[in-house]
Amino acid sequence: MFAGLGRFVVRRPWWIILAWVVVAAAVIATAPKLTSSSDEASFLPKSYESIKAQDLQQREFPQQQNVGAIVVFDRKDGKPLTAADAAAVKKISAKLTARKIDKIDAVAPGERSPNKKVASALVAMPESNSASDTAPQDAVEKLRDALHQELRSAPALDAGITGNYAQALDQADSSERAGALVGIGTIVIILLLLLIIFRSPVVALLPVVLIGLISPMATGVIAAANKAFDLKTDSSIEQLLTVVLFGVGTDYILFLLFRYREALRAGEDAKSAMVHAVTRVGEAITSAAGAVIIAFAALTLSTLGMLKSMGPALAIAVFLALLGGLTLVPAVVSLLGTKVFWPSKSWRQEPRGTGFGKLGGSLSRRPAAWAALSGLVLLVLASGALGYKANFDLAGSSLPDDKESVVWMKTMEKGFPAGATDPTNVFLTRDGGERLSRADLKDFRTRIDRVPGVGTVAPPKVSENGSTANYSVVLDDPPASDDALATVKDRLRPAAHDAAPDGTESQVGGITAVYVDINKAVDRDYSVVFPVAAVCIMVILGLLLRSLVAPWYLMISVALGFAATLGATSVLFTSIGNQPGLMFMLPVIMYLFVTALGTDYNILMVSRLREEAREGHPPRRAAGIALRHSGPTIAAAGVILAGTFATLMLAGNSLLTQMGFALTFGILVAAFVMALLFTPAVTALIGHTAWWPGHGDRNDKDHGDEKEDAGPTSA
Repeated sequence: MFAGLGRFVVRRPWWIILAWVVVAAAVIATAPKLTSSSDEASFLPKSYESIKAQDLQQREFPQQQNVGAIVVFDRKDGKPLTAADAAAVKKISAKLTARKIDKIDAVAPGERSPNKKVASALVAMPESNSASDTAPQDAVEKLRDALHQELRSAPALDAGITGNYAQALDQADSSERAGALVGIGTIVIILLLLLIIFRSPVVALLPVVLIGLISPMATGVIAAANKAFDLKTDSSIEQLLTVVLFGVGTDYILFLLFRYREALRAGEDAKSAMVHAVTRVGEAITSAAGAVIIAFAALTLSTLGMLKSMGPALAIAVFLALLGGLTLVPAVVSLLGTKVFWPSKSWRQEPRGTGFGKLGGSLSRRPAAWAALSGLVLLVLASGALGYKANFDLAGSSLPDDKESVVWMKTMEKGFPAGATDPTNVFLTRDGGERLSRADLKDFRTRIDRVPGVGTVAPPKVSENGSTANYSVVLDDPPASDDALATVKDRLRPAAHDAAPDGTESQVGGITAVYVDINKAVDRDYSVVFPVAAVCIMVILGLLLRSLVAPWYLMISVALGFAATLGATSVLFTSIGNQPGLMFMLPVIMYLFVTALGTDYNILMVSRLREEAREGHPPRRAAGIALRHSGPTIAAAGVILAGTFATLMLAGNSLLTQMGFALTFGILVAAFVMALLFTPAVTALIGHTAWWPGHGDRNDKDHGDEKEDAGPTSA
């Protein structure tokens, strides 16, 4: 199959290139814009209590003003606000309202904080339910400009704007800058590393140009899929797509070029060498890409909208990268021939005495020692996972600390309870639409006010028909903190349900309740997505290797790699970096990337090991030869892919910094510990049993009587 594909592409390279250009142009011209959201509630299904409470609020309190932003005031000298300052706050708020900014209904001054350090004004804005609607963010931007102008009349005061839409505005600006940094950083990393590896500007530019064509095409297809199936996309997806496309795409190009160069060194002409490369590598990279695609597709089983849409998006990106690697890249390289390596001449001869040759010889002599050493390293790193803690503040963690919405939210917390920035809403509803009695309203408020962790409970707002009451509850702790989540989950919700009089029902909503439900949804996803992805990858490995044994220890190796990555990331960010925790969806993303891409490298190594075994080499020698030949490919691919993921840390926010480090570390572990050491060492130890029952390590000749040779071999 792959031999036929290679011959077809090599014979018709111009037709292949033209087809790619035409299809890419059509997709880019007709696809909708890819939109994203950092609204956590938009990712939860309707069955969760926090979403039911949100729907109840919109239904029973349609005229209730939505607080889209908060203006926070303090004194420049840090002293308490005076009565004159409070009067200035009211005056500025009135002037801001009088400006009639579109989407700003009113700016209502609030009270000074109990310690007089901070004052606030609530910005009433219409609620927006569309991720593509940027009008609220534009309104906040105009309000910020107006605020700075009005502050000239009160030189002692300083002020800034925080809140939901202010965070969304800062998120959009941060994402745009982060996207540019990540994109530039990714290209620079690929160019530098390929120049070092191949010493050829042509090879260095090849993935940048070809994947640069595929990237906007992938974005267009993903945007169309999101629109067609009404999927929600997380705000970090565009940066992640960039590194996945360039990283994985460059890996597949490397796999092909290394095998192409090896065939040239064996004396084949350029076109035959490319057919040989596609034939030999096609099955491995297709199986590897299949494992990645299926792993990402398993995210469609998630209950969280952000993960449900992220899976297909990344699967589409990897599929297009694979398609380009099997067709577009061979077509272009077949036209360039050996000039693809210009001006370097090193492609003509294999270097002697390489480090991978020595490592292969050592591993073939002492596979047990290398298996034990690599396994011990993974276990030690994995022990750090015992300290894992989750953080659910997606919006706040997606922003750099110097953004206005972050700075002034922290300022607000100097005077008001931490939960004042996002109060929790507790609803009490009487069945059948009957009116709630005053006694019920008072008793319910008294009982939830006694809950530990609850700061204040405002008097209830009652709906027009009197059947529903909304209590605004300010918690003692920040909305996304572990203590706030524990208050809502373990105390406030149970107390509200128990305090509801006969014939009534209570529901707890608000952002902290959303975080509690997200936590519940993530725990459910762990129990479904992880095993489904693992089983699907094992099936692919079993079909590729025609073995029931090898898939088990290969999956054990990637499981150890995942645990080691989670452990190292937890220690770095929570124990050393003192961050509140790792982003809640990071373990899922980490698991899929490390498992799927780690399987990529395992497949490349085991496929080459099987190929050498079919040549008649006994298991230990086959492992040594496979490490010698595939080692440089896996190492180069691992370094480049890790380097592209590392560019995520340039984004400047904790979410992408954590993701960048975790995926970088995970890929390095997958390449240099799992694929180069643990997998070949264990395969060498198990021997022919590793290929049972298909015995894919044997060819038509009978090599069963060959004696075991643990020594290194020449090329």
